[in-house]
Amino acid sequence: MLKKKLIPKIILLAFISLSFSTYQNTLRAAPVSQYNFDFSGKKTQKDVCVVNPETIYGKNSTFGYDLNTVQGNGKPFFFSVDLPEGNYTVKVTLGNEKAASITTVKSESRRLMLLNIETSKGKYSTHTFVVNIRNTKINETESVRIKTRETGKLIWDDKLTLEFNGTNPSVSQIEIIPANYLPTIFLAGNSTVVDQTNEPWCGWGQAFPCFLSPEVAVANYAESGLSAGSFAAQKRFDKILSVMKPGDYLFIEFGHNDSKEKGEGKGPYTSFKTNLKYLVDQTKAKGGIPVLITPMHRRRFDDNGKIINTHGEYPNAVRQLAQEENVKLIDLTKMSETLFEAMGAEGSKRAFVHYPSGAFPNQNKALADNTHFNFYGGYEIAQCIIKGIIDNKIPLEKYILKQYRNFDPAHPDDVNTFSYPPTPSFEMEKPDGN
Repeated sequence: MLKKKLIPKIILLAFISLSFSTYQNTLRAAPVSQYNFDFSGKKTQKDVCVVNPETIYGKNSTFGYDLNTVQGNGKPFFFSVDLPEGNYTVKVTLGNEKAASITTVKSESRRLMLLNIETSKGKYSTHTFVVNIRNTKINETESVRIKTRETGKLIWDDKLTLEFNGTNPSVSQIEIIPANYLPTIFLAGNSTVVDQTNEPWCGWGQAFPCFLSPEVAVANYAESGLSAGSFAAQKRFDKILSVMKPGDYLFIEFGHNDSKEKGEGKGPYTSFKTNLKYLVDQTKAKGGIPVLITPMHRRRFDDNGKIINTHGEYPNAVRQLAQEENVKLIDLTKMSETLFEAMGAEGSKRAFVHYPSGAFPNQNKALADNTHFNFYGGYEIAQCIIKGIIDNKIPLEKYILKQYRNFDPAHPDDVNTFSYPPTPSFEMEKPDGN
């Protein structure tokens, strides 16, 4: 059985500094650092952990089915395993012998890893992706000041959680390997970026990992309601700096909540720009690479079907800072304007949380939110970020999967053909911030 301490500390430290080739040699010499889980009942090797319907995470095992779910009834199910914080390469073999399946895989709080992988009866498909897990501890005396609403989310803990969803979702094997040597893209932002816990809400950071190869990790530290200043004040940035390696990236998108801050010294070219510069400067000092992102538009149209700017001078302040500090800029303000105008005033509602009463369990009133989007909207905005990486020739471009390199915000994906299986947890209360 898997022990509580899965990886000796000496091996974890070694992975941080070893090159990829040395890492592979170490892995071959120390198989204890790889975790193999079998759901088919066919694997009997000593290094394979068998998962059956009675293997329940937190009840009788440090790995197993989680959140009162189990595979085999055609419904979504969750698998968790205790692991120290860090990056992990995860290889899943999808499919089963008895029936065809269409499986979507999400990690932690609904981060999209794989979308609608089809396997026919008796056939299997193997895919690899990278998952970042973290806890709140910064050092022996400091921790991240998380919000009450974050308590119970599938983040800020010492376990890796995978959700398998879709039509008869099926997994046969899971392999997990520590991968702290991989470059990491840290995300700093607000509710438009965050890993939203429940349907129908989504931040673009949740969809972002599925567009990237398993040679880079995404660590989403964004949280609803935050400004650039409060992100630092809650020690989320200190936590990032505590684990950031030279060559890692920090993507920074703020503005929605910053523009609502009032008082002496508050403004786009004063407090906002100063707070952003602090994030940029400290990232550079740690050997990281900051990328500034202007805030996406809210869904607000004039009578001619054109987007109304609700951010004032805040996008320009980001552009100005990027030029002054010689930092790459992804102009999400401009791209989201193009995207939403292409969708149209009415059509764009389908990218945001606009649903009539009764669309979700226990929903007794209509939802009409013009700031926060659903998963289709998050998926489209994430592709704008991908386009920004390519257009700016950011070295991360090499990690973008080939099938996602030609997105044009003027021609969004057809919402009528977009298929996404919702996570079986819903919340009608709006995220913090607007």
